[in-house]
Amino acid sequence: MAETTVGGKVALVTGASSGIGRATAIRLAEAGADVALNYFSLDEEAESAAAAIRKLGRKAMLLRVDVSRQDAVEQMVADIVRELGRLDVFVSSAVYSDREPFTTANMDGFRRTIDVSMWGAFYGLRAASNQMLRQKQGGAAVIVGSPHAQIAFPQCMAYNMAKAALDQMAKTAACELLPEKIRVNVVYPGWTDTPGERKFFTDEMLKKAAAQTPMGRLATAEEIAEAVHFLVNPVTSSYITGTVLHVDGGLFLPWWSRRGSGDL
Repeated sequence: MAETTVGGKVALVTGASSGIGRATAIRLAEAGADVALNYFSLDEEAESAAAAIRKLGRKAMLLRVDVSRQDAVEQMVADIVRELGRLDVFVSSAVYSDREPFTTANMDGFRRTIDVSMWGAFYGLRAASNQMLRQKQGGAAVIVGSPHAQIAFPQCMAYNMAKAALDQMAKTAACELLPEKIRVNVVYPGWTDTPGERKFFTDEMLKKAAAQTPMGRLATAEEIAEAVHFLVNPVTSSYITGTVLHVDGGLFLPWWSRRGSGDL
């Protein structure tokens, strides 16, 4: 019998054409939701994800929208409601990141990183929350955050800033939306094997780096998607809001717990 933990729900996943967003969209469809897939590039991959969802017997709606534009995001949510009838789950996974020393960074890329990764998440959460408030039936939102919110990775200042802001955004939203039974949580993925990582690393570099992580490997997008599903599933998480769920393979464990340190 098919799983229906979010059966009858409608979910919006941003950044759904690849990586964590794509895996999350498909996972929510497996759990019974109809899914609106937001994307801004990788048209063929977005079509493929939608096809996979329809194969599961669920509705899939493709929305090519730049989440850094508030008006476009608000229109996107209105279009979802018109087409699919409602909106119950919001997952913010859209991201952009350039990596350069902040002293010499191209400011167009620096601003784009913040516009998509921070403002895009805010616009989506705001528009989705307003729709859930109108429905008066509660809801759930998950923000895909990052350990970058707490660890100052060099040459990632804009991304670090954006992800740190998302933590406070989500927790504040959780406070304000609690009386309306709309839950807001954050997932911290560890280093995850996604197409986006190839912007910065070769396969060989990723393989070597993965061996140095606490678990000795990168996460899969499907593992992160399972955590998102856990947080939107009312059976498993109805009493969870305003929290950060670490799915990071032990990244925040003390240094002496890392691989190979047992010989010390």
